[in-house]
Amino acid sequence: MLSGTEQAKASPAFYVALNGNDQWSGKLDSPNDAKTDGPFATLESARDAVRELREQQGGKLSQAVTVSVRGGTHFLSETLVFMPEDSGTAECPVTFAAYEGEKPVISGGRLITGWKQEEVNGKKVWTAEIDAVKNGEWFFREMWVNGERRIRARYPAKGYLNVEESPDATDNWPEGQTNFRFKEGDLKAWDKIEDAEMVVMCRWVDSHLPIEGVDEANKLVKFLKRSVFRLDPGDLYYVENVFEKLGNAGEWYLDPKAGKIYYTPTSDEDMSKAEVIAPVLDQIVRLEGDPQAGKFVENLSFKGLAFSHAEWWLPEDSERGGFSQAAIGVPGAFYGVGARNCSLENCDISHIGNYALELAMGCQNNRAVNCNLFDMGGGGVKIGEAVIRDNEAEQTFGNEISKCHIYDGALLFHPAIGIWVGQSYNNRFAHNHIHDFYYSGFSVGWTWGYGKTLARDNVVEFNHVHHLGKRSNGDGPILSDMGGIYTLGMQPGTVVRNNVFHDIAGLKYGGWGIYFDEGSTDIVAENNLVYRTTHGGFHQHYGRENIVRNNIFVLARDWQVQRSRSEEHISFIFEGNIVYWNQGVAVSGNFGNFNVKFDRNLYWSEGDGEMKFGGMSFEEWQEKGLDKNSIIADPLFVDPEKNDFRLKPNSPATSKLGFVNFDLPE
Repeated sequence: MLSGTEQAKASPAFYVALNGNDQWSGKLDSPNDAKTDGPFATLESARDAVRELREQQGGKLSQAVTVSVRGGTHFLSETLVFMPEDSGTAECPVTFAAYEGEKPVISGGRLITGWKQEEVNGKKVWTAEIDAVKNGEWFFREMWVNGERRIRARYPAKGYLNVEESPDATDNWPEGQTNFRFKEGDLKAWDKIEDAEMVVMCRWVDSHLPIEGVDEANKLVKFLKRSVFRLDPGDLYYVENVFEKLGNAGEWYLDPKAGKIYYTPTSDEDMSKAEVIAPVLDQIVRLEGDPQAGKFVENLSFKGLAFSHAEWWLPEDSERGGFSQAAIGVPGAFYGVGARNCSLENCDISHIGNYALELAMGCQNNRAVNCNLFDMGGGGVKIGEAVIRDNEAEQTFGNEISKCHIYDGALLFHPAIGIWVGQSYNNRFAHNHIHDFYYSGFSVGWTWGYGKTLARDNVVEFNHVHHLGKRSNGDGPILSDMGGIYTLGMQPGTVVRNNVFHDIAGLKYGGWGIYFDEGSTDIVAENNLVYRTTHGGFHQHYGRENIVRNNIFVLARDWQVQRSRSEEHISFIFEGNIVYWNQGVAVSGNFGNFNVKFDRNLYWSEGDGEMKFGGMSFEEWQEKGLDKNSIIADPLFVDPEKNDFRLKPNSPATSKLGFVNFDLPE
């Protein structure tokens, strides 16, 4: 980045600093000796100065403008909003950037101070009084001490309990319940039970359920909200904000009635010096265009900035305790509607309770490059919407997420996705590293079946996606029905290529690498490496004429390839792939009329792996017209025990079947 002097010569420049003053010009990077001029104190003032400059130049900037933000934590009093009048142009963009060599944090949180030591539950803890909490103006579910997330007092402290029975359950499983029976001794009618919240996982969703009461005699817990789906015996759950369980190092409890927070510090924390931050704002930044009126936020860039400390929560009047899939209703901490040709480069979005970045209605041709998205209550990125827009100005397309590290997410809303793409098209997702989520890495498409959709021509390439379901710290799996990439609906032109998907685990079912769910059609999956999944490298529920070619599927636990529904059309074409396993079977599922095409594949099993294809031997499978030109042979990987699945020069996959070696993400 240019120095302050060089920037002034190149283009108009404004500065924001913690020692600034909004009454100053904002044109100096530091206060002058007389303390009569210097940088602005707030980003809002810098934004308004650019807006005023734009008006002075006839409503269109004649030079590029840079706002340099100096280091430290800049606490926002309200969400930082950019409107169409804050736009730049392609020739004269507006950039908000970190000052050279400094790391500013834009925070939606608030410091908690005034800590005192007390004894609670027989243990020494630290407490602080918070008037805004006592007055009902503030409540939060996250807290960070010296930049590290701390956990609300949780029961059990690690692991999960199991639902014993759902007495009100019916066959209508989407109906949900407001109670369930627990196992003897698992729950108590604690004195402050009304402050606690239950988190229950079922199928592919979670439900956040405020507790109404616990009936120990009948082993029944009752809730103020309804669960998303029916709660079945064996479903996992835990309880948060349990005062009686406070005491483990790094745990805290918030008493909303008393307006008091309790915290058990870790051994290396000095609470007289610790920086403790809790979130106040729902969102940190909003780009607010109006696509329906043809007004957009354009050519606005953010470089080298960190955005932290936001939290969104379910409205109090919501009947349900969650969402039907992917934590779809959780918004982005950095949010755009009607944003065009905007970008985030080398930015961090972290320490939040939301999705990190959301490009919603009418967001077109935006980019996020070299960004780090982590420590997220929700997922990483949301592109598009759940609804289909007929007006092109309102549609979301042409966006790029590349070279981003997206990890450690879904910490509050467990079904949140690494990158979610709804009714959106012509987007590119390349060279991203995605890991440590409880659910899918990618989810592309939002139409179940063969109905109308906008999802098409999306490219997912050279991404490294791993540790889904079961995280790298060993926690999980807690959800089912997931994939390294999960797709829905008809998507001509969508391509999934040159990715690595591995270490994916579903709880009861469905830990797949590449998962074509309901109606997935005209999608190409090629040159991908998939390994160590619980339920298969590739699965198609139902869809039409997808192409799965030149991939490597290895070391799935239960089966390697699966098809769930038999249809009259060709479901998929599975050609030129390498399938290698040491437990489970090769191909499983419902093949019915065998409307699939398998050919030129290489299969090899070792150990306990069974050479079974839809319950048949390989010879019987071939008699059905499948895999006529395929072979059973060792592919000769370089070192499969060390995850090196490159092929040796004499591999029969290349010499006999024409398998083409492919590049993978670094």
